[in-house]
Amino acid sequence: MNQWRRFLAAVAVLALGYCIPLYQVLRFALRSNLYSHVILIPVVSAYLIWIQREKLQKEPSAALPPIWGIVAAIAGVALAACYLTLPVKSPDDAQNAVAVAMYSFVTLVGAAALFFLGRQNLKSSVFPLLFLLFLAPFPIHVEETLEGFLQHYSAVTAHAMFEATGMTVFRDGTYFRLPGFSMFVAPECSGIHSTLALFLTSLVGGQLLLRSPWRRTVLAVAVIPIALLRNGLRVFVIGELCVRIGPEMIDSFIHRHGGPIFFTVSLIPFSLLLIWLIKFDRRTSPTPPVSQ
Repeated sequence: MNQWRRFLAAVAVLALGYCIPLYQVLRFALRSNLYSHVILIPVVSAYLIWIQREKLQKEPSAALPPIWGIVAAIAGVALAACYLTLPVKSPDDAQNAVAVAMYSFVTLVGAAALFFLGRQNLKSSVFPLLFLLFLAPFPIHVEETLEGFLQHYSAVTAHAMFEATGMTVFRDGTYFRLPGFSMFVAPECSGIHSTLALFLTSLVGGQLLLRSPWRRTVLAVAVIPIALLRNGLRVFVIGELCVRIGPEMIDSFIHRHGGPIFFTVSLIPFSLLLIWLIKFDRRTSPTPPVSQ
């Protein structure tokens, strides 16, 4: 376990050096609904390594060529230099700066792993180490792009549902005109928070419960159509209520506070897919899950 002692000592030194950015990301997560999960990321990564402790207690594995660690270290230092030179004049700038700082930190943690863990230990720990990337909030441009994608295609999905039920509907982008009522799918209705939560769940669940990498990929990719169906269903239900009952339903509980309800509904197809993948996985792969 000398390899792990050296690696953990390197991580401790990095954490000390990055104490200010780590404090900043902690404060950011505590104030953000979208990135509140950041606090749990190190805990989840540590747990995923801990449950493999028996495997990691074997003899030290062969070292990797140092060039890989050197390249990762250079990339991490370059990101740190970028963080130090970024202007912070607005909340968006602050989010971008925190993201770059965390990418730098995680890259340097990866460099330490490449230097100290050895080939076999690194292979067993690659997913928990990569999962640390979610310590970083999305840069603003990435966040807005994802939000816009979910906003637009949720409207497309809802439009298809309206047409399938015979509802008279006109859609212009994310704007809907229904009989006696009009509504707009705002960015706040994109469901990005629920989608990110389900995506992180799919990554961890796939790692713990599935053996095949391609089945883990299927589970993660399936989050996108499930998210669009969930958001589209929410828009469809609100639209139907406003047409059938009255426009005042736009201010109803189902609109203002119905997110958790529809998120729970989205867990049904997600769980069914996961169960099917687990059953198929057990029949075709004899190796245990979790390890890479």
